[in-house]
Amino acid sequence: MRKSIFVLLAIVAVVSICSCRHHETYAEQKEKERSAINKYIADSAVHVISEDEFVANDYTTNLSRNEFVLFESTGVYMQIVRKGCGEKIKDGETATVLCRFTERNLMTDSLQLSNEVLVWASIVDKMTVKNTSGTFTASFIVNNSLMWLAYGSPSNTSVPAGWLVPFSYINVGRPSKEGDEIAKVRLIVPHSQGHKHATQSVYPCLYDISYERGR
Repeated sequence: MRKSIFVLLAIVAVVSICSCRHHETYAEQKEKERSAINKYIADSAVHVISEDEFVANDYTTNLSRNEFVLFESTGVYMQIVRKGCGEKIKDGETATVLCRFTERNLMTDSLQLSNEVLVWASIVDKMTVKNTSGTFTASFIVNNSLMWLAYGSPSNTSVPAGWLVPFSYINVGRPSKEGDEIAKVRLIVPHSQGHKHATQSVYPCLYDISYERGR
């Protein structure tokens, strides 16, 4: 029953897009998606930097300049708010990662899903992440993830590819002393790197996500 409620919420969030776009070509849908991303970048005074600039800046983004790095191969934009305590997930390691997030649909400029709000605060998204020679794969743990409850199925527990981009650049630890902070990023994720509803309906999402190592 609970999963049905989440799925209904997700469907309601995108039905207005689907109903008015079902006659559009895929190229037209992608162009509207690009326009929505560009509008957010302009309205939020985002300063986009290249991957080369990101490397030169020691894999950091300047928050005072509202910098996002654009990964050209995927179309994902990332801002590192906090690099986090602890260590990166090592090559060959499989780790449990806990996430809190807010998802905003950039086509409608509306909050779509979040476990940062009181009603869903008890659900901390939990996923299993594996690093294989620098390539990250991950699956949500069934019934322990708001994202899975809203968009997944028993046969589909995969984490959106866009959510995995930060793992090459952030530490995933647990605070153990005063001053320790968990990693946090902001992502602009195009439909091709998003969850199944975003992929099917061709819309981009803005995410604020924190990553903490589970036990």
